[in-house]
Amino acid sequence: MSAVEIIVFAAAALLALAGAVGMASARNPVHSALFLIANLVAVALIYLLLLAPVLAALQVLVYAGAIMVLFIFVIFFFVQPSQKHETVYSLPAQSALAGIVILSLVCLLIGGLFLGGAFAPPQTLSAPPAVDTTSPQALGVVLFTKFLLPFELVSVLLLAAILGAVALARSPRKGGEG
Repeated sequence: MSAVEIIVFAAAALLALAGAVGMASARNPVHSALFLIANLVAVALIYLLLLAPVLAALQVLVYAGAIMVLFIFVIFFFVQPSQKHETVYSLPAQSALAGIVILSLVCLLIGGLFLGGAFAPPQTLSAPPAVDTTSPQALGVVLFTKFLLPFELVSVLLLAAILGAVALARSPRKGGEG
Protein backbone atom coordinates (compact mmCIF):
# COMPACT_ATOMS: atom_id res chain seq x y z
CA MET A 1 0.00 0.00 0.00
CA SER A 2 1.18 3.48 -0.75
CA ALA A 3 1.24 6.31 1.76
CA VAL A 4 -1.77 7.96 0.10
CA GLU A 5 -3.82 4.77 0.38
CA ILE A 6 -2.94 4.45 4.06
CA ILE A 7 -3.95 8.06 4.71
CA VAL A 8 -7.25 7.65 2.82
CA PHE A 9 -7.94 4.38 4.65
CA ALA A 10 -7.23 5.97 8.04
CA ALA A 11 -9.54 8.90 7.21
CA ALA A 12 -12.29 6.55 6.00
CA ALA A 13 -11.90 4.35 9.07
CA LEU A 14 -12.11 7.36 11.39
CA LEU A 15 -15.19 8.62 9.51
CA ALA A 16 -16.81 5.19 9.79
CA LEU A 17 -16.03 5.01 13.49
CA ALA A 18 -17.28 8.55 14.12
CA GLY A 19 -20.45 7.81 12.16
CA ALA A 20 -21.10 4.65 14.16
CA VAL A 21 -20.52 6.36 17.51
CA GLY A 22 -22.65 9.34 16.46
CA MET A 23 -25.42 7.06 15.25
CA ALA A 24 -25.51 5.12 18.51
CA SER A 25 -25.31 8.20 20.73
CA ALA A 26 -27.62 10.63 18.89
CA ARG A 27 -30.87 11.35 20.69
CA ASN A 28 -32.69 12.57 17.59
CA PRO A 29 -33.54 9.71 15.19
CA VAL A 30 -32.99 11.92 12.14
CA HIS A 31 -29.49 12.81 13.32
CA SER A 32 -28.87 9.13 13.96
CA ALA A 33 -29.88 8.31 10.39
CA LEU A 34 -27.58 11.02 9.04
CA PHE A 35 -24.66 9.60 11.03
CA LEU A 36 -25.50 6.19 9.56
CA ILE A 37 -25.30 7.67 6.05
CA ALA A 38 -21.82 9.01 6.86
CA ASN A 39 -20.84 5.56 8.08
CA LEU A 40 -22.13 3.88 4.93
CA VAL A 41 -20.29 6.33 2.67
CA ALA A 42 -17.06 5.67 4.59
CA VAL A 43 -17.55 1.92 4.12
CA ALA A 44 -18.05 2.51 0.39
CA LEU A 45 -14.75 4.39 0.33
CA ILE A 46 -13.05 1.45 2.00
CA TYR A 47 -14.54 -0.83 -0.67
CA LEU A 48 -12.98 1.42 -3.31
CA LEU A 49 -9.61 1.06 -1.60
CA LEU A 50 -10.06 -2.72 -1.75
CA LEU A 51 -10.53 -2.44 -5.54
CA ALA A 52 -14.20 -3.42 -5.40
CA PRO A 53 -15.99 -0.61 -7.26
CA VAL A 54 -19.17 -2.64 -7.74
CA LEU A 55 -19.56 -3.12 -4.00
CA ALA A 56 -18.81 0.56 -3.41
CA ALA A 57 -21.45 1.64 -5.92
CA LEU A 58 -24.00 -0.79 -4.46
CA GLN A 59 -23.19 0.44 -0.96
CA VAL A 60 -23.90 4.04 -1.93
CA LEU A 61 -26.91 3.37 -4.17
CA VAL A 62 -28.69 0.70 -2.16
CA TYR A 63 -27.81 1.44 1.45
CA ALA A 64 -26.90 5.13 1.64
CA GLY A 65 -29.54 5.93 -0.98
CA ALA A 66 -32.62 3.73 -1.02
CA ILE A 67 -32.55 2.16 2.44
CA MET A 68 -31.81 5.45 4.18
CA VAL A 69 -34.66 7.18 2.32
CA LEU A 70 -36.89 4.41 3.65
CA PHE A 71 -35.52 4.88 7.18
CA ILE A 72 -36.10 8.64 7.06
CA PHE A 73 -39.63 8.08 5.74
CA VAL A 74 -40.40 5.65 8.58
CA ILE A 75 -38.92 8.03 11.15
CA PHE A 76 -41.05 10.92 9.88
CA PHE A 77 -44.12 8.66 9.69
CA PHE A 78 -43.93 7.33 13.26
CA VAL A 79 -42.31 10.16 15.25
CA GLN A 80 -44.39 13.25 15.94
CA PRO A 81 -42.56 16.59 16.17
CA SER A 82 -43.67 17.14 19.79
CA GLN A 83 -42.62 13.65 20.89
CA LYS A 84 -39.76 13.55 23.36
CA HIS A 85 -36.98 11.04 22.77
CA GLU A 86 -36.41 9.46 26.13
CA THR A 87 -34.66 6.23 26.90
CA VAL A 88 -36.97 3.91 28.76
CA TYR A 89 -35.57 0.74 30.23
CA SER A 90 -38.05 -2.10 30.48
CA LEU A 91 -35.82 -4.31 32.62
CA PRO A 92 -34.40 -3.14 35.95
CA ALA A 93 -30.86 -4.27 35.14
CA GLN A 94 -31.00 -3.80 31.38
CA SER A 95 -27.85 -1.69 31.11
CA ALA A 96 -25.85 -4.14 33.26
CA LEU A 97 -27.14 -7.06 31.20
CA ALA A 98 -26.24 -5.23 27.98
CA GLY A 99 -22.72 -4.62 29.33
CA ILE A 100 -22.30 -8.30 30.13
CA VAL A 101 -23.51 -9.30 26.65
CA ILE A 102 -21.16 -6.80 24.98
CA LEU A 103 -18.21 -7.96 27.08
CA SER A 104 -18.92 -11.60 26.26
CA LEU A 105 -19.20 -10.81 22.53
CA VAL A 106 -15.88 -8.93 22.60
CA CYS A 107 -14.24 -11.87 24.40
CA LEU A 108 -15.74 -14.24 21.82
CA LEU A 109 -14.41 -12.06 18.99
CA ILE A 110 -10.91 -11.91 20.47
CA GLY A 111 -10.95 -15.66 21.13
CA GLY A 112 -12.02 -16.34 17.56
CA LEU A 113 -9.30 -14.09 16.21
CA PHE A 114 -6.74 -15.78 18.44
CA LEU A 115 -7.80 -19.32 17.51
CA GLY A 116 -8.10 -18.34 13.86
CA GLY A 117 -4.46 -17.31 13.72
CA ALA A 118 -4.87 -13.54 13.52
CA PHE A 119 -2.21 -13.06 16.21
CA ALA A 120 0.23 -15.55 14.70
CA PRO A 121 3.56 -14.29 13.34
CA PRO A 122 3.25 -12.98 9.77
CA GLN A 123 5.40 -15.72 8.23
CA THR A 124 2.86 -18.40 9.22
CA LEU A 125 -0.15 -16.63 7.72
CA SER A 126 -1.20 -17.48 4.20
CA ALA A 127 -3.22 -15.18 2.02
CA PRO A 128 -6.84 -16.20 1.46
CA PRO A 129 -7.83 -17.01 -2.09
CA ALA A 130 -8.71 -13.90 -4.03
CA VAL A 131 -12.37 -13.32 -4.82
CA ASP A 132 -13.10 -11.34 -7.96
CA THR A 133 -15.54 -8.57 -6.99
CA THR A 134 -14.79 -6.20 -9.84
CA SER A 135 -17.68 -7.27 -12.08
CA PRO A 136 -21.31 -7.80 -11.12
CA GLN A 137 -21.33 -11.24 -12.75
CA ALA A 138 -18.35 -12.47 -10.72
CA LEU A 139 -19.85 -10.99 -7.55
CA GLY A 140 -23.15 -12.76 -8.20
CA VAL A 141 -21.47 -16.10 -8.84
CA VAL A 142 -19.46 -15.87 -5.62
CA LEU A 143 -22.45 -14.61 -3.64
CA PHE A 144 -24.76 -17.41 -4.74
CA THR A 145 -22.23 -20.26 -4.60
CA LYS A 146 -19.58 -19.79 -1.93
CA PHE A 147 -21.53 -17.38 0.30
CA LEU A 148 -25.07 -18.68 -0.23
CA LEU A 149 -25.72 -19.62 3.41
CA PRO A 150 -24.62 -16.26 4.88
CA PHE A 151 -26.59 -14.46 2.16
CA GLU A 152 -29.75 -16.38 3.03
CA LEU A 153 -29.19 -15.91 6.77
CA VAL A 154 -28.95 -12.15 6.26
CA SER A 155 -32.24 -12.21 4.33
CA VAL A 156 -33.92 -14.13 7.18
CA LEU A 157 -32.47 -11.64 9.68
CA LEU A 158 -33.83 -8.70 7.67
CA LEU A 159 -37.24 -10.37 7.44
CA ALA A 160 -37.27 -10.87 11.23
CA ALA A 161 -36.30 -7.21 11.71
CA ILE A 162 -39.13 -6.07 9.43
CA LEU A 163 -41.66 -8.25 11.26
CA GLY A 164 -40.38 -6.96 14.60
CA ALA A 165 -40.68 -3.35 13.45
CA VAL A 166 -44.23 -3.95 12.24
CA ALA A 167 -45.14 -5.65 15.52
CA LEU A 168 -43.70 -2.75 17.53
CA ALA A 169 -45.39 -0.13 15.38
CA ARG A 170 -48.84 -1.67 15.66
CA SER A 171 -51.05 0.00 18.21
CA PRO A 172 -52.53 -2.27 20.88
CA ARG A 173 -56.01 -3.51 20.09
CA LYS A 174 -59.01 -2.35 22.07
CA GLY A 175 -60.40 -4.74 24.61
CA GLY A 176 -57.04 -5.92 25.93
CA GLU A 177 -56.28 -8.23 23.01
CA GLY A 178 -52.64 -8.22 21.95
